[in-house]
Amino acid sequence: MVAGKARDQAEARGVSQLRKGVLEYCVLALLSDRPRYGVELLEALADTPVMATSQGTLYPLLSRLRRSGLADTYLVESASGPSRKYYELTDQGRQALAEFSGHWPGFRDAVDRFLVSGAES
Repeated sequence: MVAGKARDQAEARGVSQLRKGVLEYCVLALLSDRPRYGVELLEALADTPVMATSQGTLYPLLSRLRRSGLADTYLVESASGPSRKYYELTDQGRQALAEFSGHWPGFRDAVDRFLVSGAES
């Protein structure tokens, strides 16, 4: 039972590390078609369970994207509650996403090669 729990924890750490590595670019990709507010982004990420994340992870990430010039924000008044902060890609954000998109297939293929060759060893 303890070995199974340790394996589950290691698997969760591995998935968490993978998510951290690509979450920024998944958010940029979600913003590439239209501006979105935070809860909308959380829901879109949750549609793919392995990418589901919490507010405590997403909002600091959005702040970093804004500070680094990859995203910008604006407020929209809401008739049913507080104003919503929308996030949109900047030109710099579009460029960063395009660069990542260009590198991703080669990176993914390289990892796949290691996984396949490691399984064959």
